[in-house]
Amino acid sequence: MKLQNYVSGKWIAGDGDGQALYNAITGEQVATASSNGLDFSAMMDYARKVGGPALRKMTFQERGLMLKKLALHLVGEKEKFYKVSWATGATRADSWIDIEGGIGNLFTYASLRRQFPDETFCLDGDAVKLGKNGTFIGHHICVPKEGVAIHINAFNFPVWGMLEKIAVNLLAGVPAIVKPATVTSFLTEAVVREIDASGILPPGALQLICGSANGILDHVISQDIVTFTGSASTGKMLKSHPRLVEEAVPFTMEADSLNCCVLGEDAVPGTAEFDIFIKEVQREITVKAGQKCTAIRRIIVPENLIEDVQIALGKRLAQTLIGDPQIEGVRMGPLAGKTQLKEVAEKVMQLSKTQEIVFGDMEKFDVTGADKNKGAFMSPILFLNKDPFKYQDVHNIEAFGPISTLMPYKTIVDAIELAKMGKGSLVCSIVTGDDKIAKEFVIGAACMHGRILVLNADCVKESTGHGSPMPMLTHGGPGRAGGGEEMGGKRGVFHYLQRTAIQGSPTTLTNITNNYQYGSKYIEKDIHPFKRYFEELEIGETIITAKHTVSESDIVNFANVSGDNFYAHMDATSLEGTIFTGRVAHGYFVLSKAAGLFVDAKKGPVLLNYGLEECRFVKPVYPGTTIGVRFTCKEKIAQEKKSEEDIAKGIVKWLVDIYDETGETVAIATILTMVKKKNQD
Repeated sequence: MKLQNYVSGKWIAGDGDGQALYNAITGEQVATASSNGLDFSAMMDYARKVGGPALRKMTFQERGLMLKKLALHLVGEKEKFYKVSWATGATRADSWIDIEGGIGNLFTYASLRRQFPDETFCLDGDAVKLGKNGTFIGHHICVPKEGVAIHINAFNFPVWGMLEKIAVNLLAGVPAIVKPATVTSFLTEAVVREIDASGILPPGALQLICGSANGILDHVISQDIVTFTGSASTGKMLKSHPRLVEEAVPFTMEADSLNCCVLGEDAVPGTAEFDIFIKEVQREITVKAGQKCTAIRRIIVPENLIEDVQIALGKRLAQTLIGDPQIEGVRMGPLAGKTQLKEVAEKVMQLSKTQEIVFGDMEKFDVTGADKNKGAFMSPILFLNKDPFKYQDVHNIEAFGPISTLMPYKTIVDAIELAKMGKGSLVCSIVTGDDKIAKEFVIGAACMHGRILVLNADCVKESTGHGSPMPMLTHGGPGRAGGGEEMGGKRGVFHYLQRTAIQGSPTTLTNITNNYQYGSKYIEKDIHPFKRYFEELEIGETIITAKHTVSESDIVNFANVSGDNFYAHMDATSLEGTIFTGRVAHGYFVLSKAAGLFVDAKKGPVLLNYGLEECRFVKPVYPGTTIGVRFTCKEKIAQEKKSEEDIAKGIVKWLVDIYDETGETVAIATILTMVKKKNQD
C-alpha cells in the first residue's frame, strides 16, 4: 500500500517508490510513503488563501462547535484507528493515550470556546485610560494570523501529536499542514482520511504530508507558525533555518528530555508513597516501550533507599510481559521499528560505559506471541549510577526506549541539583507525603522544568500521571526541552493570534470590538432591555435607572437579612483608625439595591441571572447618599441548542455602573443574564 498525501483538498501519492514502512511486531512491510513531487509552496498558498479565510469567517463559538463535532465523529470511528495502531507496536493502553487522548484534546478546546466571545476576534486584558478625561483609551485586540501552522511531529504519537496541535490552531482560526514522522505516518493518514470524509472542516483547514517535508520551511512567511516535536538535534537544525530568521517566524520546539522522578525522604518502604513511586516509575519505563518525550529517564532516590527501590522496581519490571500487543496480558510492545531499536541499543552501550545494568538484557529476554528477531522488541533496562555527580553521561545521553537510571542523593538539595543537571526537561515529579519537602523541591527545581507533578496518596487516584500533559496546562520546558510552550488552554490559542494595540475614543473602540468600553456613548431606547430578545439587543444599549437614597434602616435591615454584622456597618464607635467617617452601607446591599433599580420584574426574554464578574466597591456609601445605575449591554455570546427541545438563547453581559449624587462611581460590576432568542429555529 502506498500512502497518499492530502494536498489542496486532494489525495495524492508522492512520486517514486518512497520509504518502506514496517509492522513493528512482525517486521512485515505495511506501506510505502513518499512526498516526492509535492509543491510545498502551493500547499501553503492553498492553506493561506482557502483554508485561512474560511476559518477566519467563523467565530470562536463556531470554531469550537466545529471541534466538538469533529471529536464526536472521531470517537465513533476510533476502533478503526486501534486496528491500525497495532502495527506501530502499541498496546491497547498505549493506543488509548494516543488516539483517545488526542480526541480528548479536541473536546477540551471545543469547551474552551466559552472563554472567548462570539466574534471572529477577541480582546486581551482590560482597556487602558490614556487621557485624563477618559476620551482617549487603548485596548488590545487579537485576530487570527493570516498564515499556516506547520506541525512537524514525532513518531511516538501519530494521532495525539497531530490532534493536540491542530485543536489549538483551528480554534484560533488558522489552517494547518501536518507532517508526522514517516515511520508511523500510516496511522496519521488513516485519521486524516476520516477527518476528510466527515466534511466537518472547511477546505484548506488541514493538509497532510506523508514522507519528507524537506524544503517546506523555504516557503514560510512572517504570518506562519512552525511547531516541532522530536529530538533536540533536529529541532535545533530546523530552528536555525535562515527563512525562519529572515521572516521572524514563531517556532515552538518540544524536544525529548531527560525527565526525572524523585522519591521523597519520607517515602520509605511500607508507606503508600513508596508503592506509588514504584508503580509510577515502572509504568513510565514501559508505556509506549519508553518512547515518550515525557518518560522517566532518571530515578532519583535517597541513598539509604537505593537497594529497596532497586529490588521493588526490578520485581515489577520482571512482571512486565513483552510481546504482541494483541495477546492478552502483554503490557509492553516493541519499539516503533528496527531503526529505532538500533539507535536505542547504541545509546545503551554509551551509557554502559559509566554505569551498570542492574535489570534487563539487550539479548536475553522473552517475547510472547511474536518473533523477537523479526520485530523491534527489547527488554526494559534499568541502570544504577552510584555517583551521578561524577558520572554525568546519564544527564546528557537519552536512550529513547524503556531505559532508565537509578541514582542516589544525600539531601533534598542534592536531589534538586541532580534534577537540574538534565539541563531542562518537559516534566519532573516528586513522590512525597511531606508538603515541606514538596515545597522545597518545587521552588528549587521549577526553573529547569516545564511541569512538576507532586504525587502522594491524596491525589493518586485522580492523577493523570507523570507522563501525561494536560491540554489546559502549558506543555514544554526550558533548555534541552526546547524552550517552547504548547497547549496551555487559552494562552495556547493566543500563540496563533496577532495581538495589536488599538487606540481611540471609547465609542470608536466599542464599535470596533462589539464590546462596550467604559465612557462610550450610550444608546437609549424607549423599551426596557429586559423586554428585548437576544438578537434585538445592541452593544451600548443603556437604561439610566431611578434613584434611591440610602438610609440607616437599609443598613440594619440588610444586616438582619444577610447576617453580615461587620463593625463598619453596625458599630459607629469602632471606626477610629479606619478609612470610614461613619457607618457605611454593605457593598452587597448597594449591588442588591442596584438590581432592584435596573431589573424589569415582568416575565420577558430574560430567563435567569447567570452570574457576576469583576465586582468592585470603589467608594463608601453612607446613609443619605443617593445612588442610581447606568445599566449597559456590554457583550453578547450566543449559545448552541443542546437538543431540539432546548430553548435557543445567549448570554448577555451587562455593565452595572452604580453612581452617587456627585456622578462618581461607587461600585461597578458585570452581571450575566441568559436571554431567549426570538428565533427558536
